[in-house]
Amino acid sequence: MIELTVGPVAHGGVCVARHEGQVVFVRHALPGERVMAEITDEGQRFLRADAVEILERSPDRVVPPCPYAGPGRCGGCDWQHASLPAQRRLKADVIREQFTRLAGITPEVTVEELPGSPDGLGWRTRVQFAVRPDGVLGLRRHRSHEIEPVEFCLIAHEGVEALGVERERWPGAERVEAIAAADDLAVVVTPKGRRSVEVPPLDADASILVDEGRGRVTAAKGSETLRERAGGRVFEVTGSGFWQVHPSAAGVFLDTVLALGRPGPGETVLDLYCGAGLFTAGLAQAVGPSGLVVGIESDPTSARDARRNLRDLPQARIERGRVEQRQAMDHADLVVVDPPRAGLGRAVVARIAELTPSRIVYVSCDPATLARDVAWLAGHGYRLDALRAFDAFPMTQHVECVALLTRA
Repeated sequence: MIELTVGPVAHGGVCVARHEGQVVFVRHALPGERVMAEITDEGQRFLRADAVEILERSPDRVVPPCPYAGPGRCGGCDWQHASLPAQRRLKADVIREQFTRLAGITPEVTVEELPGSPDGLGWRTRVQFAVRPDGVLGLRRHRSHEIEPVEFCLIAHEGVEALGVERERWPGAERVEAIAAADDLAVVVTPKGRRSVEVPPLDADASILVDEGRGRVTAAKGSETLRERAGGRVFEVTGSGFWQVHPSAAGVFLDTVLALGRPGPGETVLDLYCGAGLFTAGLAQAVGPSGLVVGIESDPTSARDARRNLRDLPQARIERGRVEQRQAMDHADLVVVDPPRAGLGRAVVARIAELTPSRIVYVSCDPATLARDVAWLAGHGYRLDALRAFDAFPMTQHVECVALLTRA
């Protein structure tokens, strides 16, 4: 056990402290606190630790609402011990620090609350549970394969909790995902190897889907597709396919992309990592019949969903393949990107620059890779013109950013 004076927040849901000259990344602490901490991991360059006793408290500290939160417990949330305003300030600090360190600029940014979760709870519409050998469901502990059994999850949407999956046993399953889509409830079961899974009775009527691997999902009961809503449209998403987990996130992000990107009639737009076609649809409506929007998506199931969702928009075209390998067009007026956490990378940045768009809208769930890619785009003549951030994942370290870059 070591005593630490806690310094600033860092990326990853931790704060920075020092012990005998060595950096310590501390969870369950807040800047300015004095804590007793238990070392959980020793590396050559830094230590990891959990604050297990608070000697001097931050005024931002609150009692975690979840009984499963805390050192050595569920790893799903990072900031339950901080007030919601403090959580958003911490996330804004992380964004600024990443941009300062990686892009050489310090943007003004405020993390905005999304509608629908004023207390930071009850927002997650898709929750994936791990399964113990005895069939008990739980969530992974932080940086561990160990499972914390839970009977409920406070950040789960009420539709997820209505299913009651945590209160049943699931022998033979490796994972169980509970989904509360806009219009549907579903449970996606991933069997362990070739074992069969006996689905227990649920507390609410739902589709039962079996994840057979390699993107194949079959319906044991109900429909393989779930209906989501955004921008006045209905989107069908197959099984565990990607959709924003906060119920208002898809609509807010779509509005933000359109407001920053300003797609106009007749323009040519490229939508990279297009998923089920959320942004592609809004962009296609904006450019109209005389324009063109090409969406590129590597996942075959998501690409198929996107084609189905856009069948009434002939100016929208979906191509399946890896973004770095597709040559969809020679020029674009606007490029919209929503990459995975790893970001774009140098090759995709260079390819986007070759298209000479006047605007790039970058949707990101990781401020570090966003800042890195903004720096690389600056090397191709693009500057950051606007940056918005949204608290789409309250109680966790995660934050969603939408950035506008224009040609300098």
